[in-house]
Amino acid sequence: MEPDPARTGHPAWLRLKAAVGAVAQTQSADGSIPDPADHLVARDHVATIVDAVEDMAPSFRHDQDYLSALVKDLRRWSDGGFGVPDFLDSLTAFHPERARVDGREHLVVFPMYTQNGSPDRHLEAVLLQVIWPDFVADLQAGAYSNKLFVPVRFLDFTAGYDTNSAVLFPETVAMREVPKFTWGAIFADREAARFRRVITAAADITGLALPPEAARLLGDQRLTEETFVMWDLIHDRTHMHGDLPFDPFMIKQRMPFFLYTLEELRCDLTAFAESVSLEQQGHPHARLVQYAVVFDRIFRFAITGSRVRNYDGLGGQLLFGWLHQHHVLHWTDNRLSIEWDRVADAVLELKRQIDDLYWRSIDRPKIGHWLAAYDLISATVAPHPASVWAKGPDALPLDGPPKGLTDVVRADEFPLSMFYEALSRKLSPVIASTSGITG
Repeated sequence: MEPDPARTGHPAWLRLKAAVGAVAQTQSADGSIPDPADHLVARDHVATIVDAVEDMAPSFRHDQDYLSALVKDLRRWSDGGFGVPDFLDSLTAFHPERARVDGREHLVVFPMYTQNGSPDRHLEAVLLQVIWPDFVADLQAGAYSNKLFVPVRFLDFTAGYDTNSAVLFPETVAMREVPKFTWGAIFADREAARFRRVITAAADITGLALPPEAARLLGDQRLTEETFVMWDLIHDRTHMHGDLPFDPFMIKQRMPFFLYTLEELRCDLTAFAESVSLEQQGHPHARLVQYAVVFDRIFRFAITGSRVRNYDGLGGQLLFGWLHQHHVLHWTDNRLSIEWDRVADAVLELKRQIDDLYWRSIDRPKIGHWLAAYDLISATVAPHPASVWAKGPDALPLDGPPKGLTDVVRADEFPLSMFYEALSRKLSPVIASTSGITG
């Protein structure tokens, strides 16, 4: 859906967007404006933002409580001398999850950092639109309940989102205390657009013949958005379901990065497995989710980002290696081919291996679980030749605190294979070109 020019071109939005950008340029990493010389101009910009929010508020009556609290938070920050911002009151008044209606729009303004973007808590503004087709509403109302999940698309945004960031999470907002979070938003249009661009290029580079359904997916932005919404709905809820040996989001734990690899991959493979079942029930998007999981993981995930503790990258390497070593994926005569009639069984077997690791882990000490997880991955993906972990338990500092084990994990414990090194040289520019992309 094209952004509504009446909204994105509205004079109030353009004033707000410019003022937010001007304020952000004066902020320090924690969101404060430390230089008193900047305060006079910053107050003028905040006044512009407040006026713009109030001008636009009648178009967002469903967010009346939030926008009223936002104006108060902005004024309090300005009147208080631009210290570390605290937008807890407006954050707790914002509830996009309470009325997920397809096409519903929200104006969102917070001092926050943008994941995969800026690490600084600067003022940002986003115009977004909820994606909630009937089939997703039916899934969420049935076996795939996920009351926190809010899939959205960009209409317009400030500089912090002109990046790779595809999420809007409440925990990124500057606030005085941490409340109970009730929602999380994922920009499915950005996910879909970069998937289409990267996978189209990857198929061309590797000579991969696409099944007709996969080709249709790559040619249709709206269909891809809906596919990603279904994938994300199941993935997101999986973090809280299953035989979990730890905090599902692992926020308070310091662990080797390959543990995060298995958790994220577990959730994706669960989405794949559920889609296999839904396909058998005749769900029209289910087969497309399977294509999306495999293609995004083995192509885009595997070579996106740095090689410093890249847990999503390792998940892509693991899935690729598993399919190759089970003779489902082939690289022959410099062409890639996939036996699609055998993919589901192979992927489900990898999922069973990870599920069994999790199930057994509650009977193991933490270090035993870490060692078993390393064995699972290293059986498929070759570790770095200089790895201490690859030498086995006798080489590891097992008599000290767990921190010692984490410290000896190499930043790139599982380097790219020769296949991925060659693919990266050709595909990385395409991946880089997707920064800031929207549908």
